[in-house]
Amino acid sequence: MFSFLRFRLLLLSLFAALILSACTLPAPPAQAPAQAPVTVSNDSPTTAKPADQPHALSESAPRTSVAVGVPKSGGAIIEDNAPPPFRTSAFKTNFARRTVEWSEILSGGPPKDGIPAIDNPNVESLAAGDEWLDDLEPVILFQHGSVARAYPLSILIWHEIVNDEVDGQLVSITFCPLCNASIAFDRNFDGQVLDFGTTGRLRNSDLIMYDRQSETWWQQFTGEGIIGDYAGQQLRFLPSQVISWADFKARFPQGEVLARPERNGRFLRNYGQNPYVGYDSSSRPFLFSGEPDPRLPATARVAGLTTKTTARAYPFSILADKGVIEDEFDGRPIVLFHKAGAVSALDTRQINQGKDVGAVAVFERTVDDQVLSFSADGNGNFVDAQTNSTWNILGEAVDGPLAGKRLAEITHFDHFWFAWAAFFPDTELYGE
Repeated sequence: MFSFLRFRLLLLSLFAALILSACTLPAPPAQAPAQAPVTVSNDSPTTAKPADQPHALSESAPRTSVAVGVPKSGGAIIEDNAPPPFRTSAFKTNFARRTVEWSEILSGGPPKDGIPAIDNPNVESLAAGDEWLDDLEPVILFQHGSVARAYPLSILIWHEIVNDEVDGQLVSITFCPLCNASIAFDRNFDGQVLDFGTTGRLRNSDLIMYDRQSETWWQQFTGEGIIGDYAGQQLRFLPSQVISWADFKARFPQGEVLARPERNGRFLRNYGQNPYVGYDSSSRPFLFSGEPDPRLPATARVAGLTTKTTARAYPFSILADKGVIEDEFDGRPIVLFHKAGAVSALDTRQINQGKDVGAVAVFERTVDDQVLSFSADGNGNFVDAQTNSTWNILGEAVDGPLAGKRLAEITHFDHFWFAWAAFFPDTELYGE
């Protein structure tokens, strides 16, 4: 029987599709090339560029990360010469080269660049960000050299890709709302600088990006080239972390925040509103053709870790209950921290009113050849049993004998369970 709940979920899916279809910018000027990418370049003179705001962040210790491999979700190059079963005239992609079946690729609604990436992004001060961001709103922290920058999900939910440069590091900050997947990529690839746009296509409900240089299609979830000249190649992940705006401000008082794109003095979208109301409690993810792995609810949040052959997921629900999980992964003793105080961007219509899902971080727990054991202190920090030092959600010792030390960050992914299990069907699940 077609239940009321299923009917409501169908309406939510249709609503999301309408919102996605509306995410197009006005047509480019007549003199622009017919295939010019539709992107956002915010040139408002009232918004400061990075060069206008020199920063000297005090670093207690160098930021280190452990980058791990990701199991491939595509196979070997498929040589059947079957043409794609959809229109390709908007692309210059080499569609004769691919690693996935055409049947896995679905239309998300918008055309190529219909969800516009942000190029040449402007940033603003924390004081300016405070005028429109609430303390509990989630932001993606990306830090390089002396610069820390916050990318609010309330912007990325509408644009999905920001092509940026942070203190000399070329980076693309990406967010797929349908999979709750936030990932940072190095734009340096094969001796060139890539910048990315949206294809309008999905695989396992996840964003498929394309680079404007070769027009290869890339799977955002895994960083794999799946169609085009670079099919079978891999982008390099860069460490990033989703934390609350309050935590970002507290740690980086001289930090920067992505400014809301605008044109002619008007914001391009309803930033701060969520077009996917109630999506993170849905049992049927939007445009997902598979059967969700029944071990967890489809849109349960997990922190995922991978090597080239292994994947493991840690449910946020267990992390929130324990505060700290200690484990071993890929031969390393690791620790996962959970801190309450960051809301979901995919819950209520107003993002700042969403449910508290918290922030998660993953680190090696070895410092100076000593393996530490941690516990949550109940105040949003963590204490090691060996030295009684206090650590924050960024893995920094802020008090005690180890003050100034920093845990090595493990590259991890905060995603919805259905997508994690679809891309990594052999994943281990912590707590089984």
